Amino acid sequence: MELEVRHLRALCAIADTGSLHRAARQLGVAQPSLSTQLRRIEEALGGPLFLRAHTGCRPTPLGRLVLSHARPLLTEMHLLVTEARAAAADGTGLRIGSTASKALAGWLRRLRAHGQDPTLHMNVSANALLRMVAEGQLDVAFVHEVEGCPLRIPAELPLRVLVEREPQFVSLPVDHPAAVKPEVGLDDLAGDRWMIDPTVDGEWDAVQRMFRAAGVSPQVLHGDYHTADALVATGEVVTVCQPTRTPRPDMAVRRLKGDPLGVRLLVAARTETDLDGVYPALEEAYGEVARLAPAYREWLDRERLGREWPGREWPDQGRLSQGRLEPDGPHGPPSPALP
Repeated sequence: MELEVRHLRALCAIADTGSLHRAARQLGVAQPSLSTQLRRIEEALGGPLFLRAHTGCRPTPLGRLVLSHARPLLTEMHLLVTEARAAAADGTGLRIGSTASKALAGWLRRLRAHGQDPTLHMNVSANALLRMVAEGQLDVAFVHEVEGCPLRIPAELPLRVLVEREPQFVSLPVDHPAAVKPEVGLDDLAGDRWMIDPTVDGEWDAVQRMFRAAGVSPQVLHGDYHTADALVATGEVVTVCQPTRTPRPDMAVRRLKGDPLGVRLLVAARTETDLDGVYPALEEAYGEVARLAPAYREWLDRERLGREWPGREWPDQGRLSQGRLEPDGPHGPPSPALP
């Protein structure tokens, strides 16, 4: 049997839902049919992809390997179809590239509300997206630059900083002993398995530096962050996450003590006109998701940096301007960079 796109979609549905029953409902097929399909896929690949138990399905090491390749392939297939349809319709909308962000949905919604017709290209590699803008394949790229791992930014691209330093948080099982704390130290997680996506530019190196600085050496697994979320929920791993990540009933999001890991959020475009056309909507969208993430909102309030976000005033008045907070007048102390 040769693997097809529908087989990869079925595997991802099982991993995401943690259940053959729920995956079958999501895919619109009968559970016995999905079970038979999974068995044939496993026979074709040479081993079990999921551990079945009364509590649900968990990926095996082989399953995690397959999923780490399946998800990017599905994303690329979706992109192929989207771009082909746009080309067939002679679409001339704004072409946006982005690394993962909770702000994307709100950003696209705002752009459409203002009469723009954006298409979205997702990629875990910020350097690849920046290169696509420079080569004319994209108009705009919203990317994350991991602290200590500078991106290769083409000199000709206009650039704007959305957030100078965004602290990275950690997601862990909701019943993890450290989840009772609002702020978690790396020593609290030294005995856990961590899952890190090594395909994210700079991520692996930055996390390893963080561990060395803290004097810990936990076991680190490779995997994409969709898979990591599923494994966090079942208690298998903990993982780095963006502070805008919202908690779930089976997953807690906590600050890392001392904020040892950070990223810079950048927007690059082919022209200043393109940049001016998309930046205000992104700023508003990011402010929205920051307010809706409890741990991040508490962090901002604690640091007294969230003076004003679009649509909502924070305790101390000020304004967000290219990733920095500027004081309202000349008499206050200078404001530090927004995290």
